[in-house]
Amino acid sequence: MAEKKNILTYAGLKQLEDELQDLKVNRRKEVAAKIKEAREQGDLSENAEYDAAKDEQRDIEARIEEIDKILKNAEVVVEDEVDVDVINIGCKVKILDLEYNDELEYKIVGSTEANSLKGKISNESPVGKALIGKRHNDIIEVEINGNTFKYKVLEIQKSN
Repeated sequence: MAEKKNILTYAGLKQLEDELQDLKVNRRKEVAAKIKEAREQGDLSENAEYDAAKDEQRDIEARIEEIDKILKNAEVVVEDEVDVDVINIGCKVKILDLEYNDELEYKIVGSTEANSLKGKISNESPVGKALIGKRHNDIIEVEINGNTFKYKVLEIQKSN
């Protein structure tokens, strides 16, 4: 079975590449120094600093492996080429919650970059999935946990 493509914006790709570089160049050295220092303290069987450093090393290596896997299957959306007539990944959309008359603004990104606290929703989330392919003034209905929410598309723009 083919692995799922990780859809990223250019900013998301750059962020992952920077994190990977930092992990490989800086964090690995830092944790290696911690392990060396803890080893020099003697008996490793009761050395909490050594155990903590080894756990940190394991976490760093796991994250490096995770980022490598994401980047290996990355598909980058060129945001300058995004069509603003139809909502797609890389768009910034303004929608109106018809029940609460509240305007919401989201950037549609791939699931790897999603961060609702920063207004980035995944194309695979219920709202993101409902928005994909819609146009200005379209009304969408989204069912979440048995509740139906209605939104009206107010604006579609390039996210950069």
